[in-house]
Amino acid sequence: MAQVLLAGASGFLGTELRGALLGRGHAVTSLTRGEARGTDQSTWDPYAGRIDRDLVEAADVVVNLAGSPTLGNPHSEKWARELRESRVITTRVLADAIASSDRKPAFLAGNGISFYGDHQDVGDPVLDETADSRGDAFLTSVTRGWQAAAEPAGEAGARLCVLRTAPVMDRRSAPLKEQRLLFLAGLGGRLGDGSQRMPMISLRDWVGAAVHLAEDEVASGPFNLCCPQTPTNAEFTEALAQQLHRPSFATVPAFVLRTAAGRMAPELLGSLNVVPAALEASGYVFRDPDVSAVLQAGLSQPT
Repeated sequence: MAQVLLAGASGFLGTELRGALLGRGHAVTSLTRGEARGTDQSTWDPYAGRIDRDLVEAADVVVNLAGSPTLGNPHSEKWARELRESRVITTRVLADAIASSDRKPAFLAGNGISFYGDHQDVGDPVLDETADSRGDAFLTSVTRGWQAAAEPAGEAGARLCVLRTAPVMDRRSAPLKEQRLLFLAGLGGRLGDGSQRMPMISLRDWVGAAVHLAEDEVASGPFNLCCPQTPTNAEFTEALAQQLHRPSFATVPAFVLRTAAGRMAPELLGSLNVVPAALEASGYVFRDPDVSAVLQAGLSQPT
């Protein structure tokens, strides 16, 4: 049984991961910015640098999934600042605490698949974890700073896993929740010409991968948390329309998306042909390897 310290436990992914870890017999202490309610919670204030370092010392694994919502007003400076700071600051506080500890618990540091940036202009190559980070898109810039904030833990000798997470497809949360409603209303369709690669992962594979990396005592480095076969936006559109038994004739022109989505337009129009090479090499076996399987799992009623 491992002692796990989890930041971001109240979020969608954090709630699912906490349940999975407890189900496998691990002990989980959740970091909360509010008042701790029970022995399985601990109050911290990352913006003031306050955390119970004894808990870090006692942990076998520290996981950070904290961060403000990605959904918001992409034209808002406040939204952009909070999105960046909430990820970088929480990661830095945890990494520094791990680095200064004696036991050096493993660190699973949340991050995003946007790290790689748009690679369409160089032939849309397959991107594994050794690929470079390109461009200055907003989320690409955020993920670079996010990863840099985690590095002190690895430099101090802790096992560091950077979770480069693709959009997690589940009917209870964005982006599939919103896409499902659009398609059911007959408004679903391609974004731009639909040729851009669109990485994704099912919720059960994201949770399974995170648990796998928490339990694996040697896995380290960046990990692409995405399904092995990355669809184009057109393929995603067709698959979702088929599973919802709805048409998909609509198309949102690229120029409209660039205006409406602002900072987030590169996430909709850029292409990321990523593969989870490191994750599969570590022994993880995907339950949902392609877009049809991901959507089927994501659209099924939660049990």
